[in-house]
Amino acid sequence: MVAVAERPAPAARLAARPAGFVDAVHSEWTKFRSVRSTYWTLFVAALLGVGLAALICGLRAARYHTDPSVRFDWNPVQYSARPLELTQLAFIVLGVLVVTGEYSSGMIRTSLTAVPRRGRLMLSKLVVFSAVTVAMAEAIAFAAFALGQALIHGQAPSASLHQHLVLRVVIGTGLYVALSGVLGSAVALIFRQAAAAIAVIVGLIFILPLVANALPNSWNQPIEKYWPVGAYPANAGQQIMVIHRDSHTLSAWLGLGEMALFTAIVLALGYFLLQRRDA
Repeated sequence: MVAVAERPAPAARLAARPAGFVDAVHSEWTKFRSVRSTYWTLFVAALLGVGLAALICGLRAARYHTDPSVRFDWNPVQYSARPLELTQLAFIVLGVLVVTGEYSSGMIRTSLTAVPRRGRLMLSKLVVFSAVTVAMAEAIAFAAFALGQALIHGQAPSASLHQHLVLRVVIGTGLYVALSGVLGSAVALIFRQAAAAIAVIVGLIFILPLVANALPNSWNQPIEKYWPVGAYPANAGQQIMVIHRDSHTLSAWLGLGEMALFTAIVLALGYFLLQRRDA
């Protein structure tokens, strides 16, 4: 009689394989698209960016032939780009929620169990968030420009992507908005609570520039020149959104590079704290 070897259980036949970076990215993508707040925030961002651009361009164009001050200060590219400063806030909130949502729900423990290497977990989250926000921010920037200029056309001089530096402004506006969202995620890594992170971001963007604006010009202008992001019309990051910059400001790509460097420093601090704190 021939003995038949017992077959191992199905679970035993499955070879254990540690989760790699691609697996972590796939997991973060699943979490990102499974939350309703993602869609609502992106919807608000698109509504603010495209809707306000259309409103401002339409109103400005309607006053072009009746208001000399509008003709004197005519800048159709800025009328399409500037409304995206409010879209920036929506992306910042989304960046904060992507990080703090797991801490508030306790899912961060499950995530760290599945991906024990915290650097890999943070990087995969940033890869997913950055890819989506860059694509969405660029889509909003181009849509706002196209609709805004379509409303201006026929009533006043409009702009086109073939004109000098216009394409750079449109692309740069999307990059600025997306980078603001990454900064929101970086701040959220430090504070781990949505309210605290949003409060700090609002302080960086609005409160501190207003306080610095009360300083003498000899102090205020250097601060304004190198301030990475915020309410300053001449801050470093926003130079990518303008065609004609002031003499005391940084160049377009240098300003955006400084904003990226500032975001990287905040991310490094967030990573340092992530490695040393309990979940």
